[in-house]
Amino acid sequence: MTVHFIGAGPGDPELITVRGLRLIKSCSLCLYAGSLVPPAVVAEAPGRVVDTASMTLDQIMEEIASAHGRGEDVARVHSGDPSLYGAIAEQVRRLQAAGIAYEITPGVPAYAAAAAKLGRELTVPEINQTVILTRTAMKSSAMPPGEDLEILGRSGATLVIHLSVRNLRDIERKLIPLYGADCPVIIAYRVGWPDEAFLHGTLSNIREQARQAKITRTALIFVGQALAEQGGFRDSALYDGAHAHILRPKRSA
Repeated sequence: MTVHFIGAGPGDPELITVRGLRLIKSCSLCLYAGSLVPPAVVAEAPGRVVDTASMTLDQIMEEIASAHGRGEDVARVHSGDPSLYGAIAEQVRRLQAAGIAYEITPGVPAYAAAAAKLGRELTVPEINQTVILTRTAMKSSAMPPGEDLEILGRSGATLVIHLSVRNLRDIERKLIPLYGADCPVIIAYRVGWPDEAFLHGTLSNIREQARQAKITRTALIFVGQALAEQGGFRDSALYDGAHAHILRPKRSA
């Protein structure tokens, strides 16, 4: 018996991996976070399907323990990629303590799906080569020492801020001194869902846009100069004919 943590992607059922869908089809019990994973993703599950959105960790683990006693594999389906804000660490800790086998199948993270919808590369040559995935302190949990926006923002990297759309005032206050009031910002709301939306603005006006759009959850905040319309950056060396590498060695004259 194995518990399979499966990344379902951000919302669009077509973004689940081939392996992820195969596992869902093969497991007798499917536990999925219905508030973040659309029912279409688990529609082909052959056995019992349980929406865990209203369940506690203890209740979820009871379901898994019961399946373990029956020798049934479990599909534990999370949104996006389980490794990023997936809340699987506490589940894994309990599985390890109980001696229950588990595997993790990655999924498409929301930030990557958002970049694809925007038609953007987040690492533009000589503009930005670093992307920081982070969040801000909220009531549910504090940030560890050294991970505050005032520290991370000193890098000038593209920031992808999760779980923080209600904290835009604080984001604005901390990042304007570091990035400038006119720094591009994009809010990606419910990426991959039928009602997905993108707000384009700057650090000085994005909060008002979010207020008018009534976006209060399920959104990513992108901040950085790489989000600006770029036309003057140089081509990367990857496909430059003058640049030799192991797969394209320099030709002798």
